[in-house]
Amino acid sequence: MELVKGVAATLALVLNTLLGFTLMMPVALVKLLVPWHPVRALCDRWLNAVATGWIAVNNAWIAAVGHARWDVEGLEDLRPDGWYLLASNHQSWVDILVLQRVFSRRIPLLKFFLKKELIWVPVIGLAWWALDFPFMQRRGGARGAEDLARARKACEKFRRVPTTVINFLEGTRFTRDKHREQGSPFTHLLKPKVGGIATAMSTLGDRFETLLDVTIAYPDGPPTFWQLLSGRLQHVIVRVSAVPIPHEFTVGDYSADPAHRQRIQQWINALWSEKDALLGRLLPAS
Repeated sequence: MELVKGVAATLALVLNTLLGFTLMMPVALVKLLVPWHPVRALCDRWLNAVATGWIAVNNAWIAAVGHARWDVEGLEDLRPDGWYLLASNHQSWVDILVLQRVFSRRIPLLKFFLKKELIWVPVIGLAWWALDFPFMQRRGGARGAEDLARARKACEKFRRVPTTVINFLEGTRFTRDKHREQGSPFTHLLKPKVGGIATAMSTLGDRFETLLDVTIAYPDGPPTFWQLLSGRLQHVIVRVSAVPIPHEFTVGDYSADPAHRQRIQQWINALWSEKDALLGRLLPAS
């Protein structure tokens, strides 16, 4: 039965993605070729609407194949016509669909910071490009500065349409091996990286209404994508906390001011300590 569910869900996901891609590409081409702002704004609204429909279909097949318990708190007072900055821990590819399900139509479409290599993912890589997802190489030195410049340029585009900019601050999925290699001071988290989120704050700080600090917990352990597809996702806990963004972080220069960079890192580390303690309460003792 699980195999049947998994195959059916996979087929639904593939067909949904191909349909969304087909609806997006002609409009994305117009957006690329026509520099006039009103035209591009209309294109953005269409592309975001298609992506929202894609998420709705995914939510439908997730509900159809599984009977997971969803324990979600903190969604009050959110608006689909606002601008949000969202930070979350990261354990599984399933996290993305979890966030999309939880926030669908409650806040604007989630825009992720992605590794540059992901643009070559068949079909969906081009869809991410059309939606102006920021692609980053995540390197240091001069190339790191180029990365932040690209992220800043991408964030500037988000001024046209209400947007949620999301950053997995750990930069990669949590595993015990990575945790050990890093020597992370946290029990359930990797060390946070703040370059992307700092760039978003300095570029769109006057737009963002708040930081949504999101904690995802899987009491049965981080699920694989196949477990989601086959209906074996059992229990998902999501906690959302609205955190005011300090004004000083929206006007400083992260890349050029070491003291400013340190203040942001300290602020994020404090949020990460609270998140680590929360995960300790939500997860069963190991």
